[in-house]
Amino acid sequence: MSEYFSLSECDVIGFDLDHTLCRYNLKETSRLIYESFARYLVEHKGYDKDLLLLTPATWDFCFKGLVVDLEEGNLIKLAEDGTVLRATHGTKNLSTDDIIKHYGPKREWKHFNSLNTSYTRSAKYYFYDNYFDLPGALLCARVVDMLNKRGAEITSDIWKDIVAAIDHNYNTSAFREDTGTYFPSVKCCPGSYLQPCSDAVKSWLRSMKNSGKILLLITSSHSDYCRLVCEHILGMDFEELFDIIITNALKPGFFSLVPQQRPFRTLVNDVEDSEGLPSLEKPGWYSQGNWPHLHELLKTMTNKSEPKAPSSPRLHLSHLSLRIHRGLPYPHLRIGRRRHLLCLGPPNPPHRPGSFIPSAPPQSSVAPDPPRPPVSTSPHRSPAPSALPRTSESSPLPWLIDSPSPPRAPPPPALPLSHKYSLADSTPTYGDSPSLNSKDQGMKSPSAVSNQWGSYFVDMQKNEGEETRRLTWCCHSIHTYSTMAIPSIEAIADLPLDFKFQRFSSDKPITTGYYPRPPDSLLKWEEN
Repeated sequence: MSEYFSLSECDVIGFDLDHTLCRYNLKETSRLIYESFARYLVEHKGYDKDLLLLTPATWDFCFKGLVVDLEEGNLIKLAEDGTVLRATHGTKNLSTDDIIKHYGPKREWKHFNSLNTSYTRSAKYYFYDNYFDLPGALLCARVVDMLNKRGAEITSDIWKDIVAAIDHNYNTSAFREDTGTYFPSVKCCPGSYLQPCSDAVKSWLRSMKNSGKILLLITSSHSDYCRLVCEHILGMDFEELFDIIITNALKPGFFSLVPQQRPFRTLVNDVEDSEGLPSLEKPGWYSQGNWPHLHELLKTMTNKSEPKAPSSPRLHLSHLSLRIHRGLPYPHLRIGRRRHLLCLGPPNPPHRPGSFIPSAPPQSSVAPDPPRPPVSTSPHRSPAPSALPRTSESSPLPWLIDSPSPPRAPPPPALPLSHKYSLADSTPTYGDSPSLNSKDQGMKSPSAVSNQWGSYFVDMQKNEGEETRRLTWCCHSIHTYSTMAIPSIEAIADLPLDFKFQRFSSDKPITTGYYPRPPDSLLKWEEN
């Protein structure tokens, strides 16, 4: 396999919507999501009103890549082999002795193999790699803290209530009916939460389509929410940018093979047709669906037949396509010749005097990286069926789209979570940055280091007085199953289509594959 990857090699380029094409203002969005869940617990389940009060520093706990061990009632951070690196009970850190008490002298989490091979949720654990439900980890931990303080018993009902709060705010009818807190707030003031795409990104999308690339938009959100988001970030003519739009896809289930596959459905006025389509015959806007049927349509559109299956363990498709997305790649999707370009999340805050200045990125064989102005920060992964944010979306085919939505209802009154803070500018790089001042905090991107959880990419394992530097499971997954990683689409929108990026590779340094530069913690790992 070539050491380099180029967009010009691809016939088909697919995009996730949330936190990929659409960048969210993380601080505002995280407060809104937490408020949405906490309000439900207080108003519908009788929980303590103190859940509605947050200090800005509390957000340091809200860290991507954690697993809720539902059997032990802990949140855990995993190494690449499933070793428990850090853990909390509620928001309280567990000591090394406590971790060994729960997970044995080798600190092995017994469900790691299940998570590592399927990346799916379970009745025994829940993996937080999704910004739409990540504040639920903080809320769940705070509920445990409150119950511990009272000496009350902690039962599985807590988790059921958290799931109910998620479903209440993200269920399929919530957008249309203005129920819950999340959708009414975003509908009323989309500019508070959504960042418009730059002219460079819009031009980039048009240039790819004009060059003959087939562009896909595949999102687990429903069409009504998808349209609101796309109109705000791309403009009223956003449908012209894509050949195929698929909403309510419920990834990763969308990529499952028979017999689990769901049929595609047409939509009229955001309502799915009750009859599923036996196959996908032409481009357009669809709901639900499955990869095999889409694959057949793409073969027809590209006029390319199925080649022999390659031996590479990476994610492929038959017509060499690229999926640009923001969640961890799914290791079981090894079909055809498909590439995954991972959007890890918003870039870092501006470098302050005396701070580490990014080194120049590895030079490709095509062109140097042109200078780019700073872009705003913000990042999200798709929910699972039932309990996860199914960000309301289901939209009609392009030729069936109706008039604009009716006037939007005002959002419910805000809860006293914290003060509003402006979003800091940021530069399009990685590099594990120290946490910002507490007043600037919301959910953390992977590029930000948590005081409580450390780095998203590496950590120190302490055993019997010795410290060993370990790669995290999230870092290992990115390196193993993605083709390359970028902080945001803005970081590559000004590059020519034939620009050559270095790929992740098992025989290359762990820092290879991140554009425009690796995270600081991985650079230090390589130095050591």
